[in-house]
Amino acid sequence: MNLKDLKNQLERVKRASKRRSIQLIISLSFTLVSIASMTFLTFAFYTSYINKAKENAIEDNTQIINQISWNLNTYLRNMMGISDSMYYNVIKNLDLTSDTMNKEMDLLYEANRDNLISIACVSQDGALISAAPVATRKPGVDFVDQKWFSETENQIENFYFSTPHVQNMFVSSNYRYYWVVSLGRSVDLNYMGHSRKGILLVDMNYSAIEQMFAKVNESGTGYVYLIDSDGTIIFHPKQKAIYTGLYDENNLVAAEYDDGNYIESFNGQKRAIIVKTVGYTGWKIISVIPTNEITGDYNELNAFLLIIITVTVFLIVFGNIIISKIVTKPVRNLADSLKSIEDGRFNEEDIFIGGSHEIRHLGRTIKSLVSQMQKMMDERVAEQKDKRKSELDALQAQINPHFLYNTLDSVVWMIEAEKYPEAISMITSLASLFRISLSKGNNIITIKDEITHAKNYLAIQKVRYKNRFEATINVDPAIENCITIKLIIQPLIENAIYHAVGELDDDGMIEVNGYEKDGDIFIEVIDNGMGIPPETLENLLKEKSTSKGKGSGIGLWNINQRINLYFKEDYGLKIYSELDEGTKAVIHLPKMTMEEYKGGGNEK
Repeated sequence: MNLKDLKNQLERVKRASKRRSIQLIISLSFTLVSIASMTFLTFAFYTSYINKAKENAIEDNTQIINQISWNLNTYLRNMMGISDSMYYNVIKNLDLTSDTMNKEMDLLYEANRDNLISIACVSQDGALISAAPVATRKPGVDFVDQKWFSETENQIENFYFSTPHVQNMFVSSNYRYYWVVSLGRSVDLNYMGHSRKGILLVDMNYSAIEQMFAKVNESGTGYVYLIDSDGTIIFHPKQKAIYTGLYDENNLVAAEYDDGNYIESFNGQKRAIIVKTVGYTGWKIISVIPTNEITGDYNELNAFLLIIITVTVFLIVFGNIIISKIVTKPVRNLADSLKSIEDGRFNEEDIFIGGSHEIRHLGRTIKSLVSQMQKMMDERVAEQKDKRKSELDALQAQINPHFLYNTLDSVVWMIEAEKYPEAISMITSLASLFRISLSKGNNIITIKDEITHAKNYLAIQKVRYKNRFEATINVDPAIENCITIKLIIQPLIENAIYHAVGELDDDGMIEVNGYEKDGDIFIEVIDNGMGIPPETLENLLKEKSTSKGKGSGIGLWNINQRINLYFKEDYGLKIYSELDEGTKAVIHLPKMTMEEYKGGGNEK
């Protein structure tokens, strides 16, 4: 559609809007305004409600984080208290040249065994001074190589808190090793008044932290996890899935957040983040609340609002329909009577005439217009039908005069040479050729008749060309009673003779094959001529051509068009060719008997 057509359409719409009745305009305007206002208020209410729900969810999770932060701080302070008690009350009061701390360490361990896995004191060179409950180091374990050892040395004035790991440095009688969080601190060891550096290691039971967070994650919205200052995960409800690569977490980015609330998008999901830093350790508690979980709890509200909106819209629309129906009933009756015109049935008797003076006048005008259109269309259809039939009949009946002259000349030559049987055979083939070409005016014949026509044509041409080529016809008997358009195989054979094998001195070959494939019928005409140049092959079925001296004048384009006309564009003619190898023409037809064709009303 060009710009001019678009302007015309807009003008018609504008004029149509001006012709609307005042009742329809008022009814439509009231409906639209009411629905728009209701939609706006509902959206504003729903948005406010959801935002409030988000705020409440964030506030609730903030309280949960504060509580778990307090619990975790309390737990860590207790561990630090154990370390302080061991250091200030025991280690600082001992001379390790003569004293041991085994008894005091065992007592301290027994008093706190529910929260501890082990306590150990190691010298600066990695020697084990004392440990509880097991004081035997596993063979091959070097404390100096442990991460907690090097990290604690780097933090002389502060505690070092490790990430969760398995503590397997000491020999265990039951071969059980536990997940721990190590608390390390640098200590001064007294040897006859001389101070040497050492490390006091307190291994906290990781399950205590795990239970603390697991209990929080059992209820509430979203989930809570714990990371260190570098973003390494200390606890996560899906920790195993993360370690195996089945689940991702945005922990490295969360490590950069300061304490507070954030909104982030991760893996295509929008979620609210609350961050709380744990004192002494630099650890961060991260609360994650997917926004869809916040709004997902309000399905009942959504359903209620949907019902209210639906009922209200229904009442508004129903009321306006009743009013407009009364006012526009005559117009609708007229519009209903015009549906037959939309379907292509022009019957002036169906046009409704009634209602107000304006509608009656419109009905009479349309009725007069339909009468004139029907008359013009009938004349046009009849004219086009006669024209198309004349063109097809002329095309099908066309026999090249040169072919007829050469055939008759060959007959005269045979008679003069007293080759009477050959002359009789040639005249018989020519007569059969004419008979099938006429086919009593029918355009649709059986494949058997069309193949017979092709055989007669080949018989004539083989005599004329003195058997310079061979021809074979292989048609599946199962398709012989199926229909085809007449005179579509013979022109293809004709092209193969005149433009391919007829120009060869010998060894020319034409092969006609007919078979069924995938419920359709295919007929092939194959020659071993020189082939068709690609630039010519490309346009064979696109351009209408006429015969110039040779051939029947029924071009390939015409054959394809006739098949399209009778059986639509799903079927037709295809040409395949390779230079110096030959050409194959393939006719594609529907599988249909004459009874099925006539019964379906498809005969043209």
